[in-house]
Amino acid sequence: MTTTQSGKPAQAGGEEPVLRLRDVSKTIGRKTIVDKLSFDVRRGEIVGLLGPNGAGKTTAIRMMTGLIKISEGDVRIAGRSIRSDFKDAIVQVGAIIENPEFYPYMSGYDNLKQAARMTDSVTEERIAEVIALLGLQEALHKKVKAYSLGMRQRLGIAQALLDRPKLLILDEPTNGLDPAGIREMRDYLKKIAFSEGIAVLVSSHLLSEIEQMCTRVVVIQSGRLVTERAIGASGIGQERPELRVRVDRLGEAKQVLEQLDGVEVKETREAEREVIVLAADGEMTTLIDALRGADIAIYRISETKKSLEDEFLQWTGGNQIA
Repeated sequence: MTTTQSGKPAQAGGEEPVLRLRDVSKTIGRKTIVDKLSFDVRRGEIVGLLGPNGAGKTTAIRMMTGLIKISEGDVRIAGRSIRSDFKDAIVQVGAIIENPEFYPYMSGYDNLKQAARMTDSVTEERIAEVIALLGLQEALHKKVKAYSLGMRQRLGIAQALLDRPKLLILDEPTNGLDPAGIREMRDYLKKIAFSEGIAVLVSSHLLSEIEQMCTRVVVIQSGRLVTERAIGASGIGQERPELRVRVDRLGEAKQVLEQLDGVEVKETREAEREVIVLAADGEMTTLIDALRGADIAIYRISETKKSLEDEFLQWTGGNQIA
């Protein structure tokens, strides 16, 4: 598999999204649960689906997986329509909605073998691959009733990956896990997206985990799309991040920076001797040169990063997530 310098699977130019929602709606009686929802998920991405209580996340996931009927619009998976070509579309999907179910008195391996019997395409080699991918070797021959919750979740994902789906959909995969289990799940999902080149859609109420796990978030409220944002190690993507510039002569620094195109002065903080500005990466050299040219000492420049929690509360007006 070809990868980029960032370590993510390379995307072919113009490659069709693995998951594409277009104006998807669900109406029950006179109530609209999901309202013209549209977004894409591409190969190798991990996308978080977020929203407050009653936002329509679970309803949207159930429509994507064919568990409930779509009222309007369409969901396309690997180019196939859930509405008009369900069999060919759904075969591309691996999903865990709520909790994975197994035969508790059978071993993890026997559960995987049982699932593999549902299709002719799953080989012994493939079973061995997903076992290694999810780190199930040591618990493989134990009865599932003895598995921890985290181990059951991993076995569920292994089962969902058996038939090499192009899309993996997980509804609250870290629900009930302890901190070690949450971190382990996060690492495995990153590994899956990278190793298998799968598109992953994750619904979760743990914003800190979504921030560390996902490459992008889709936020919905009252069944409607609020925003889509790229995220990553550097925080929520912004064209002009907020910078704190600490200087020796605050008043003069403010006047200098106000004259620069592409730099917006938001405020000054006397106690910290800081000017708060918005400036794109391309303006940093100009900003530094202007201050130095005015013989103003620069002690520190730091970026003020908003957490996903801060952004979420802003996007949704402070409504609770679930």
